[in-house]
Amino acid sequence: MTVPTPTSAPPLGRVLTAMVTPFDDQGAVDYDAAARLATYLVDHGHDGVLVSGTTGESPTTSNEEKTQLLRAVIEAVGDRVPVMAGVGTNETAHTIHLAEEAEKAGAQSLLVVTPYYNKPPQASLIAHFTAVADATGLPNVLYDIPGRSGVPIETDTLKRLAEHERIVGVKDAKADFQAGAEVIATTGLSYYSGDDGLDLPWLSVGAVGKIGVASHALGEQYAALWEAGLAGDLTKAQQINARLLPAVNVVMHRSSQGAIRAKAAMQLLGVIDSRATRLPLLPASDDEVEELRKVLGAAGADV
Repeated sequence: MTVPTPTSAPPLGRVLTAMVTPFDDQGAVDYDAAARLATYLVDHGHDGVLVSGTTGESPTTSNEEKTQLLRAVIEAVGDRVPVMAGVGTNETAHTIHLAEEAEKAGAQSLLVVTPYYNKPPQASLIAHFTAVADATGLPNVLYDIPGRSGVPIETDTLKRLAEHERIVGVKDAKADFQAGAEVIATTGLSYYSGDDGLDLPWLSVGAVGKIGVASHALGEQYAALWEAGLAGDLTKAQQINARLLPAVNVVMHRSSQGAIRAKAAMQLLGVIDSRATRLPLLPASDDEVEELRKVLGAAGADV
């Protein structure tokens, strides 16, 4: 595989954020705020967005909310950047339904997470991902995150799945760089860093971009990191990364699970009105917001 250059951006985008889903103070999805958020992201360094990923609290939104949310984002930015829809669940039939609805709504690609909790063996993963990829005409990106799903997608499994014409990429939150490098070198799969703190090592082994969380407030900084790294300016990329890491550590702290503080960051920036979450998540505290203000400002965000 040829490593992309800054002028050959991958078709699904290079710097994407897994958007939070804004709620109002009564717990309803705020679709107008979602449209504003998507517009903000595209205006600030992103060349793609992901709707209804885990950071979008997808386990607690209904099928109808997911579809309406996707339509609101596509209407806002779909003529400017590719819009990816998270459709993965731990039930194949449900995932297929969400994939079909996302295609009807106009999504340009799908993110499909490893089925969680039921811990399927590798043969079952092949059957699951193949069935989902067969269900639509959209490109599929597999989300490998064993810390949440309980099961990794093994290297041989990824090689098998890469033979499917619509399985085109991997969002990696497994952090096995040797395994990832092998898959990149032997298949046509495009790798995306799924951990904001690991973009540099993923870039070094041939990843094409990132799908982030802390990048909500730091999209331009991450775009600069990837541009520098792909241009061969490792020193500049390292310097940017060093400035970003304190913010990543705060946003992705285990007490946040990403979504909580990313949503608070967007309220802090005035992009969304409320940092409300749905149970089982609780919103960020005022103290957490003040900590965010400090680290995001130090990383270059306009707070």
